[in-house]
Amino acid sequence: MADQSIISALLLGIVEGLTEFIPVSSTAHVLLAGHFLGFKSPGNTFAVLIQLGAILAILLVYFQKLLSIAMALPTSAKARRFVLAVLLAFLPAAIIGAFAHDFIKQVLFETPMLICVVLIIGGVILLAVDRMTLTPKYTDVMDYSPSLALKIGFFQCLAMIPGTSRSGATIVGSLLMGTDKRSAAEFSFFLAMPTMLGAFTLDLYKNRDALSFDDGALIAVGFIAAFVSGLFVVRSLLDFVSKRGFAVFAWWRILIGIIGLIALLTLG
Repeated sequence: MADQSIISALLLGIVEGLTEFIPVSSTAHVLLAGHFLGFKSPGNTFAVLIQLGAILAILLVYFQKLLSIAMALPTSAKARRFVLAVLLAFLPAAIIGAFAHDFIKQVLFETPMLICVVLIIGGVILLAVDRMTLTPKYTDVMDYSPSLALKIGFFQCLAMIPGTSRSGATIVGSLLMGTDKRSAAEFSFFLAMPTMLGAFTLDLYKNRDALSFDDGALIAVGFIAAFVSGLFVVRSLLDFVSKRGFAVFAWWRILIGIIGLIALLTLG
């Protein structure tokens, strides 16, 4: 049983890292995988703690760029505008997440059927947007205006519904607002930093009474797996979407949603 739990923790950590930064919904994948693996974690504390691995992965990859932006803040209006843009994009989700946290976690996250349906719907939308002939006005995240970022932030709020995908909602919103695919994906990375840190901190606080380090080995395995797989995705995603777009992720969402529905209807 212990070996099975370690394997489950490893698989869930890999799933978290591989799916956190691509538009397929890491929440949906981790929740569905945990459901079918029979992996139980009071208050979803395991899922909360291994998110930190994915957060550290993106912070490590973007450390130099973050440092250069921070160093330029006193003298560069462009750097200050970009930081303001990211903060404004983060604001809507921060407000809604704080007020609706319990409903999201206790109701929406406990409805696998809803997650599968949203995966499919989101996949169809992502496929449609990816195939649109759009003329981008923005190709560099540093040129995103605060007003544009705020609008993208409202799109991110759709990810409160599990299965939607935080990065997917952000990317679709960005593309519809006139960005190119590469910068849309990169802005989702920058927006992920405050969003994921905020969600992690809130989850940690809300679940403080349920937290237990008795399963420290499982948490460590999931954390490391999420960190390593997250590094791989962050380092390769921008080049991938520049060449191939988001269609592969859209079809993956649809496939997983259909498989999940069939499994839920037949296996329970």
